[in-house]
Formats: sequence, C-alpha cells, structure tokens
Amino acid sequence: MQGTFAHFDGHEQVVFGNDEATGLRCIIAIHSTALGPSLGGTRFWPYEDDEDALLDVLRLSKAMTLKAACAGLDHGGGKAVIIGDPAELRSEGLLRAYGRVIASLGGRYVTACDIGTTPADMAIVQRETHWATGADPVEGGSGDSGILTAVGVYLSMKAAAEAVYGSGELGGRHVAVQGLGKVGRRLVEHLVDEGAKVTVADVVPTAVERVAELPGVEVVGAEDVLAVDAEIVSPNALGGVWHPDSIATLQASIVCGGANNQLATEEDGERLHERGVLYAPDYVVNAGGVINVADELHPAGHSPERARRRAEVIPRTLSQIIDVARAEGVSTEVAAIRVAERRIATIGALTRFRLPLS
Repeated sequence: MQGTFAHFDGHEQVVFGNDEATGLRCIIAIHSTALGPSLGGTRFWPYEDDEDALLDVLRLSKAMTLKAACAGLDHGGGKAVIIGDPAELRSEGLLRAYGRVIASLGGRYVTACDIGTTPADMAIVQRETHWATGADPVEGGSGDSGILTAVGVYLSMKAAAEAVYGSGELGGRHVAVQGLGKVGRRLVEHLVDEGAKVTVADVVPTAVERVAELPGVEVVGAEDVLAVDAEIVSPNALGGVWHPDSIATLQASIVCGGANNQLATEEDGERLHERGVLYAPDYVVNAGGVINVADELHPAGHSPERARRRAEVIPRTLSQIIDVARAEGVSTEVAAIRVAERRIATIGALTRFRLPLS
C-alpha cells in the first residue's frame, strides 16, 4: 500500500464500508468540502485488489474537487467505489446497505451514478439516504447524467477547435472517439449531425454496432484509435490512457474527451503540452453530468433547462483556461488547476464572515 499513500493529497476523509450479509465492500473518499458538500459518483467495478480500488477512489475524488470548482458549483470533491462485479453482486440489499454508509456521513458526501451504477440503483440508495442524486425521473431524480456530459464535451471540442484552428466548426474535421458508452455514443451523434468524419472504437461489439451505420463513421480496433491520423482524439472510456507510449504515437492536435483521469501521471499533461497538443482537461469538459445532478439539490428542485444552461458555460471555462495557459506559459492541465485553486481559495475563505445560526 506504500505507493498508494502518495495519492493521499489533501483528502479530508476516507471511509471503508463493509456488510458481509449483502457482500458490500466500498470506499468513500472525501477530498474537499471547502466549497460545500463533496459530490461525486459511485463506481461499481471488479478491481484487481483493494489497493487498486483505493488508488482509483483517491484520484477520482481529487479530480472531482477540481471539476466542481471549475464548473462554478458550491460543492467539493468526493467519490465512492463499490468493489466487485455489478453483474454478480448488485442487489437491493447491497445498495441499501451502501445508502446507509452514505447516510452515516451526515451530508458530507453526495453520490450519483458512475461506471457500473444506474439511475435505478440511485433510486434504491435514496431509500436509505437523502444524499443520493441521479435517480430515474419517475423517482424524482434527474436521470441519465450522460446526456449533459456529452453536450459539455461536444461544445468544449468546438471551443478547442476555435483555439487551435481559428474556427469552432467541426463539419469536415476528423475526430477519433474511444469508448461508445452513454457519453461517447451521444458525442458521436453530435459530431455526425455537424458533418464530421468520425472514427470509433470500443471493446464492446454491441456498442460499436449502435453507431457503425451512421454517416461518416469508420470503425477501428480499440488498441488503434488513439493513434488514428485525426485532428481531434476523444477518450471516453476508462482513465490513464495518456502516458509516454501513447503520447509518442498521438497524431491529433487536440485531445478532448469525457473519460476521467485521462493522464496516467501529472507529467503526462506536460508531455502533451511539449508535443504541441491542446489537451482539454477532462474534469473541465466532462462536468455536464455533475452539473446535472448538483442541480437536484437546488432549493427550487431540479430544472433541466437551468442545468443545461450551466453546462453550456463549460466551453467558456475551457477558453478561459486556454487563455491562462498561454498567458502564464504553462500547460492547460496546470492552468486548470490554478483556475480551480484560485476559486477554492477565494470562495472557501468566505467562512471568515461568521453568520448567525439559522
């Protein structure tokens, strides 16, 4: 576990949950509550071991702090993982036991869907805690967060193209999309509607089949898609895809995708920068989903229109980050961190104004 401890980076709290009767084994990481209650999805995944799960939740929760700050939300960053194969372990009992673990944190952590969990799962978790979002609309939730995530990635791609090529038009440009899940599939549809040439890949054949017949779509192997001779590459699967080997074979000028933690290490953001690649930080461009679920906590209740308006501001934030990077001579990854940290320092410091008890 020694290597994993290096990823404890200002985390406020890490909670391990276990319920032998249902098979629940989970980890909840609260990175920051400086801006408000921590918010982040629950990933249900068959990790190789507990150390792998802990490493993932620590990295993801820190990224959520940056994501919430850049998105202008009054939330900090948190994340949770349930260890195991959801196809084998998912049950009402396990999800309700997990909801009770969340409830025990008293509102310091608010959860939502992530890889391996669904709006139907969140509806069950909500039966044990108020601090779960993203349930089915029939249950009073905001539903599939992938819709606004895809919108944010697509609009950010246009902003990145504007910065690199002088035009945000994607019609006629070549975009390679890795991962065709609930975000990648919708992103491909947006790109096709605009007239882009799209190369796609996914390890799941049925996911490829859903988009393969769309006009302008070509299919390549999952191991080849990041090195396609395209102008833009969009990772929308699991993280850690950018490392020295993949960066060396990258041909695109822009990287803009919805996958979390795309950089294997912080140094890989600098490597992309040195290659002259505009990297759109993942936690900036994929914030549409967290904006959607955070809107459920609005005093007036969830408004799809309000959530979409906030998601449509994401490309403006990306453009600001690109401007900071160019003005300060740093990578976009460093610039995004600076933008987030400046907001946290400013808004988090408002606690010095003591308010009367309500």
